[in-house]
Amino acid sequence: MVSRGEWLDAGLGLLAAEGAPAVTIERLTGALGVTKGSYYHHFKGTAGYKAALLEHFELRYTTRLIDAVEKSGAAKEKLLHLLQLVLADSDTAGLEIAVRAWALQDPDVRVAQERVDKARTAYLKKLCRGLDADVDPDRFAQLLYLILIGAEQVVPPIGKRDVRKIYDLVLRLID
Repeated sequence: MVSRGEWLDAGLGLLAAEGAPAVTIERLTGALGVTKGSYYHHFKGTAGYKAALLEHFELRYTTRLIDAVEKSGAAKEKLLHLLQLVLADSDTAGLEIAVRAWALQDPDVRVAQERVDKARTAYLKKLCRGLDADVDPDRFAQLLYLILIGAEQVVPPIGKRDVRKIYDLVLRLID
C-alpha cells in the first residue's frame, strides 16, 4: 500500500511539472501504480487531498526549513543557513510557481499561500531584527524574500547560482 506521504509527494510532483489541473485521482493512481481505494484510505475525497497537499507543501517548504535553521547559532548564521537551504533545493521553483498560479484560481489555495508567505516573511523579519546592521530589518527581510520570489517568476526564471550572487551582493548591506 502507498503511504500518505507518497501520495502527497506524487501530488507535489504533478503540481510542479504540470500545474494544478494535473493533480487528479486518475493521474495520481497512474503515477503510483495503485487503485483508488488506497487514495480513499488516506483522504476524504478531493477536498481532503487538497488540504493535505497544501499542508504538506507548507510543512516541507516552510516549517521544515525554519526548524532546521533554528538549530543554528546567531541571527546572521541562521540567515545564511536558510539561504543555503533554500538555494540548495533545486526542484522548488516549478512548485512555487504552480502553487502561486493555483492560488490565483482557488480561494482555499490562496489562504494557504498567504499563510506560507506570512510565515516565511515573519521568520525572515525575526532573523533580520537580530542582525547588527544599519538597515531597516523588516524591509531587508522583505527584500530577501522578494528576490527569491521574483527570480522564480520571471521568464525564464533566474537560476539558483545567479540568485546566490544577487544575495551575496545584497548581504553586503549588513556587513
